[in-house]
Amino acid sequence: MTRTAGLHRTLLTFPVQFALRVAFVFASLLCIPPTHLEAAGLEITILKSSDLKAYNDAIDGFKATSPGSAIFTEYDLLGDLERGKQLAKRIRTSESSLVVAVGLKAALAAKLEIDHIPILYMMILDPFKHHLTAGNMTGVLLEIPLDRQLKVMRSFLPSFHRIGMLYDPDKTTSKLKEAEIRAPVQDFQVRGFPVTNEKDIPQQLRALLSESDALWLVPDPTVLTDESIRFILESAVAKQVPVIAFSTEFTRLGALLSLSVDYGEVGRETGRLAKRVLNGEPMMTLKPVSVQRIHISVNQKTARYLGITIPKEVEHLIDEAY
Repeated sequence: MTRTAGLHRTLLTFPVQFALRVAFVFASLLCIPPTHLEAAGLEITILKSSDLKAYNDAIDGFKATSPGSAIFTEYDLLGDLERGKQLAKRIRTSESSLVVAVGLKAALAAKLEIDHIPILYMMILDPFKHHLTAGNMTGVLLEIPLDRQLKVMRSFLPSFHRIGMLYDPDKTTSKLKEAEIRAPVQDFQVRGFPVTNEKDIPQQLRALLSESDALWLVPDPTVLTDESIRFILESAVAKQVPVIAFSTEFTRLGALLSLSVDYGEVGRETGRLAKRVLNGEPMMTLKPVSVQRIHISVNQKTARYLGITIPKEVEHLIDEAY
């Protein structure tokens, strides 16, 4: 595809010009107006924070569902925000129709330096915390909405009601508060057990396991460390309390159930959003979207050990079993 095609228009003979006009009229009558996606040489620039497998999986997914006519240019920040700013300045003067920022540093660099090209972000945890809300910016959320998580939890654990959550008040209070508000819709009661440092975990975990039907793990760096993860999972199983987590790795280690997103699916969702942007939907009306398909993993050995039967009507939802 070349941008020089238009330079040769004057060389067309009159019959050819006439035929092209007739074709355009018929397309109009059939209600198939030309769109941005049909334009030749559509450029999409991908700016990634670093060369991580997760980012590359998301990029592959994006390319699978993005406009087929697109020409991709990729830049790697190599983990350096200042390098990202310089790359973003270069993109700003390019003919790119869309910028896809993969990871936080890429999104921050794009936000700081690019104000007239649409920017889609992906692979960022809590973009609102980092104020990724510019008028030319939207994206795909990495987290699963709490309402949806609670609905899945209710489907898999129909007889459970009391859910305990370990949390750092300085980091995940907002998530706990939202869960407390939304849980009653699914007949759950969520209670938080505060952890301000790793030394608090044993005592708070004992209290939680004695007062809860299940333990719900959420991303919190104070609670979940290399040293604490296995201790939490083993303690919960010993007390016959199932763990609900957010990664298949937790399921493999003994959690009963994990709800997560596939990074390729994050990219595919971003590709679908890109089509909407390039088809002319105003950026100001496009709110960040969630991944439509979530990944559900279950540890069947844990279920048997805890005497929990997974309802047959939800077995088809399981993507991965251990």
